[in-house]
Amino acid sequence: MAVAQVNYWSPSLMKETQCCVLLPDRQAAKGPYPVWYLLHGLSDDYTAWLRWTSLERYVRDLPLIVVLADGHRSFYTDATDGFAYEQAIVKDLLGFVDQHFRTVRGAKGRAIGGLSMGGYGSMKLALKYPHLFGSVNAHSGVYLHIKERWWEKEDNPWAAEQRRIYGTEQACRENDPFALAAALKPDRAPAIWMDCGLDDFLLRDNRELHAHLKKLGIRHTYKEFPGDHSWAYWDEHIQQALAFHRRALNIGKAS
Repeated sequence: MAVAQVNYWSPSLMKETQCCVLLPDRQAAKGPYPVWYLLHGLSDDYTAWLRWTSLERYVRDLPLIVVLADGHRSFYTDATDGFAYEQAIVKDLLGFVDQHFRTVRGAKGRAIGGLSMGGYGSMKLALKYPHLFGSVNAHSGVYLHIKERWWEKEDNPWAAEQRRIYGTEQACRENDPFALAAALKPDRAPAIWMDCGLDDFLLRDNRELHAHLKKLGIRHTYKEFPGDHSWAYWDEHIQQALAFHRRALNIGKAS
């Protein structure tokens, strides 16, 4: 397969930005191809999935495009005081990929996923834009920071960063997966995969979102496995997420 480093203009960010695109071999299938967007965690960048997992090997023989997006430290959110990283993904990046590659358009041909901050981002975007994404995977997602709004009571650089992103009550509501799920009709929800390690400090977040989705009647798959907040865990369980997306989007083997 081909691995392309792509630089492109993002109108929402008003700057050049980057992504990495994994392209299937031509002999694998003629296309058009479904696309899986993967989001990184807070301390990483768009190269992390390739550097720290065997992702390329896992998707090598599939008729699937994988796009590794860069979200900086944005929580994939249009900041109250800052840049519009949500629009940079759902408008600029999706539009660029659909324009320049042979893709299956719409939710039937798109999956999104991520880890930690990217787990939150992928879940939020999938719940907010079910017409764009047919399935979502979230590993070790961080979900309760919006509901609790702890940053309003603290004075440190991390809290100040969160205040810039979620600076109003409206911004909190519009970016809270709990509120987004409650506003979504269960039959409109994307296919959902969630997992978290039993020794992960975000386990409570995941259990509470799982319980919330269950109470709302939103079908989803939730798993807990041995492990913590680490690349060893994510490298193992990204393979299960891939299998989940293959079923949800009807992605077969290469011919």
